[in-house]
Amino acid sequence: MQFQVLATCPITRARACTMTLPHGVTALPTFMPVATQAAIKGLTPQQVEALGVTLILNNTYHLNLRPGIKILNEAGGAHKFQGWRHNLLTDSGGFQLVSLNKFTKITEEGALFSSPFNGEPTMLTYIYSHAIGADIMMQLDDVVSSLTVGPRVGEAMWRTIRWLDRCIEFHENSGKKDVQNLFAIVQGGLDPVLRDQCLDEMVSRKDRVAGYAIGGLSGGEEKGIVKQCTDKLPADRPRYCMGIGFAEDLLVCVALGVDMADCVFPTRTARFGVALTHNGPLNIRERQCPCPTCADGTSRAMLHHIVTLETAGAHALTQHNIVFQARVLGDARNAIINGTFPAY
Repeated sequence: MQFQVLATCPITRARACTMTLPHGVTALPTFMPVATQAAIKGLTPQQVEALGVTLILNNTYHLNLRPGIKILNEAGGAHKFQGWRHNLLTDSGGFQLVSLNKFTKITEEGALFSSPFNGEPTMLTYIYSHAIGADIMMQLDDVVSSLTVGPRVGEAMWRTIRWLDRCIEFHENSGKKDVQNLFAIVQGGLDPVLRDQCLDEMVSRKDRVAGYAIGGLSGGEEKGIVKQCTDKLPADRPRYCMGIGFAEDLLVCVALGVDMADCVFPTRTARFGVALTHNGPLNIRERQCPCPTCADGTSRAMLHHIVTLETAGAHALTQHNIVFQARVLGDARNAIINGTFPAY
């Protein structure tokens, strides 16, 4: 991976960068649409590509369950499996281990869970992200809810560090360092002391990871933890805030020095008939939007008519919302380069 900072804001910590990966260049800051099970619901890879998207996210937990690593390997990796020609990031699977914790037991070797489909026990370890074949792999981390307090938070943070060391060792011996890039994930809940301890440990491994993520947040928290992390993370590595999707949160995080974000919010809310606009969520259609739905002249009345009746309505709003997120951060990037980000 090649990472280059092109411009920085003199007032905030916002920055415009480029990240060159095996499947092309991604301009930062960027928002990654979530293709949980190797597909963005309702869209083909060609449609997503036509929207200008260069980096999407796949879910390690779900791909491990279905179709499974064996089929992915036989298909030639996740890119070929889903027909995606651009950059791909696989998340850690940690969030699902929280949201589906009744199926999960955390051990030192990994996360042992029962398949919600057939009850079959499966161990999720650091090996699976390598097998999927993404350009960027998030380390396996032990995630707890941001509302969790007490010794479990520290236990999860230190286990995440130990798991990072195993991920690094496996990655360095995999023979894939030239085509896959490992990111570390900073944990520690909402405890600033634990976050600092984790940051110190993660930064000490800087020469062995390609980038960093801020994990364990769900988007609605105060952004003090994000600032604490970006203040300490190396300036010559990309910074990814996991699970951030509201436009306001995206811009606050960019101002704090975050380069990448992801969330299911824009695509999921589209399936409920909500279009994202610069004036807030709308039930439906924004003027001067370049997405296919708006540019082709689809009327708001038509969208309102079909959105809960025909899947085409959800598909149309999904395209719009993905383009909206891209515009928010694309315009932020232009503003950083032009020196007008605070006004933006």
